[in-house]
Amino acid sequence: MDVTTLAGEPRDRERGPLRSGDLPEDNPTRIVRAFANFDELPLAYGRLFEENAVRSFFLSLPWYRHFVRMALDPQDRIRIYALEQDGVPLLALPVRYHNQGRCKVRTLSSLSNYYTTLFEPLSHPLHHSPGNTAALIRAICVDDRAWDVVDLRPLDRDSSAFSELVDSFGQAGMVVQTYFCAGNWYCPVEVKSYQDYLQGLRSSVRNIARSKNKKLDRSGRVRIQLITGLDGLDAAIGAYEKVYAASWKVPEPYPLFIPGLIRVCAQMGWLRLGLAFIDGEPAAAQLWIVKDGKAAIYKIAYDQKFRDLSVGSYLTMYLMERVIDGDRVREVDYLSGDDPYKRDWMSHRRELWGILAMNPRTVRGALSIARHIGGQALRRTIRRITDSVRSSQSPPDRLQK
Repeated sequence: MDVTTLAGEPRDRERGPLRSGDLPEDNPTRIVRAFANFDELPLAYGRLFEENAVRSFFLSLPWYRHFVRMALDPQDRIRIYALEQDGVPLLALPVRYHNQGRCKVRTLSSLSNYYTTLFEPLSHPLHHSPGNTAALIRAICVDDRAWDVVDLRPLDRDSSAFSELVDSFGQAGMVVQTYFCAGNWYCPVEVKSYQDYLQGLRSSVRNIARSKNKKLDRSGRVRIQLITGLDGLDAAIGAYEKVYAASWKVPEPYPLFIPGLIRVCAQMGWLRLGLAFIDGEPAAAQLWIVKDGKAAIYKIAYDQKFRDLSVGSYLTMYLMERVIDGDRVREVDYLSGDDPYKRDWMSHRRELWGILAMNPRTVRGALSIARHIGGQALRRTIRRITDSVRSSQSPPDRLQK
């Protein structure tokens, strides 16, 4: 048995950045640890987050720290399960659970919500393997907390992480159901310039956009402001919030989240906050996040009284030119949602899915299986588990204290 836990033990000594030579080849020892917050993580985990954040800023440590500060409910508790080998972090899974009564379903959920477009385990780039995922999930499933349900979302359905998690939960004896979350429209930038990108759009979209943009330019009423750092940030946030309040958007569930995220992005150098003013009044606002060659269109809004001017499209084209010609990004991502207008600007679509893993060994887990999948599936699963236990020569892995 190569998986144990040191949950609750004193914090490890801080370690340096990850290097390929850090992982010993002789007599490796894998352990699973559980941290209660990000401040408990040893220094080596910083590099683990940095390496994974190249794929998406949603996997970065600044994102998670901000999420914990601004987007949790009072009863939420954090748990970061991590697989280590001789002190080197191989895999980490940031999750949360609700500190509620004993009669409630004990659900372990991904550290994500409405604001998150991508979630997945953070894996050591040089030592990734399906076996690591299986070891971590096996330890989670035999945690003393006896989770009834584990719910992870949103994951890229076509990623190796998605298939490995599904397989690992199944191997650990959980009943797994996958479900659709959202479409994700994006555009690989395979052209040399913004003008080339523009020529690749459908002629109807390109011609209408150009015509309306020229009309707005000739009016002399529009002014664009682009904020990328801390200078003028407070006023820009105020303009953004004014536009958002006058738009069709529903109020934010966590009102401080977006202003705080704008500040984090400004500090990290990721911010592209575009504002369009009509006759000096904020008319449209868009929050784009640019990191490691990818531009994510995170939030868009316009004041509905300026709808006939197509000021939102005007601002989109301005920012698109900026990220393609100025930032030289490799991809523009419209994030989650199948809104029809996204198809006008993007060329590719992928799907974001969730994984619901239910524990047939607990009463509430079994009831969840019956509710989501059906009674026959529950009975088959119980028979399979019973047969497996009878034929097993050794007890299952346990999280040792």
